[in-house]
Amino acid sequence: MARKAIGIDIGGTGIKGAIVDTKRGTLISDRVRVQTPAGGEPDAIAEAVKDLLDQLGHVGRLPVGICFPAVVRHGITQSAANVSNAWIGLDAEKLFTKKLGHHVHILNDADAAAVAEVKFGAGKDQKGLTIMTTLGTGIGTALFYNGVLVPNAELGHLEIDGVDYETKAAYSALEREGLSFEEWAVRLQKYYSVLERLFSPDLIIVGGGISKQHEKFLPLINLQTRMVPAKTKNSAGIIGAAALARLNQED
Repeated sequence: MARKAIGIDIGGTGIKGAIVDTKRGTLISDRVRVQTPAGGEPDAIAEAVKDLLDQLGHVGRLPVGICFPAVVRHGITQSAANVSNAWIGLDAEKLFTKKLGHHVHILNDADAAAVAEVKFGAGKDQKGLTIMTTLGTGIGTALFYNGVLVPNAELGHLEIDGVDYETKAAYSALEREGLSFEEWAVRLQKYYSVLERLFSPDLIIVGGGISKQHEKFLPLINLQTRMVPAKTKNSAGIIGAAALARLNQED
């Protein structure tokens, strides 16, 4: 019998969601996508999420997990990336619970993706320190020690060569500057070498949409730490958010 929850992944340009079997870590509905409203204001995004739920159809009273590009503490969004600054200091969990009429659990987007990988993907049963990175508009990161999440690790913003290095090494930099994968890998090498030197992890998982093309850049990065591509790909945030929503409701 499937243990179901809804996972929703809010990004700067799109909002994705699906019903998830949280026992197996698989989608059991089509994935629905709606546009993130221009300006990224809280009420507008909450309304867009409600529209997404309506499109999913017969969801009953399933718990809803929402992952969001922000530091999240006790349901309150304490930062904002590619959305309105009105999210800063907002009780987002309360906003979504009231708008959707469901039990809602909200968390950082990179943390949600990492939960999916540690429970169901490349980090399953991994001991020691695992670092998950998501390469996209920015660099999202998450830390797990012996399978336990250390929330809100913002390691994409490491200062290297005097700059916030996600501006140089995120996938968006490759697109913006027209870099080859070889040129991008030089920057990734610098970023991951610093990460390795600071934390001495046992495993680094590389996610984000570009992880589907991991063979074009991961072999070019030379570390002592084992690096592997994420298995849950673009559904990681949805799966991880749903899994934690179900767990949070049971607690």
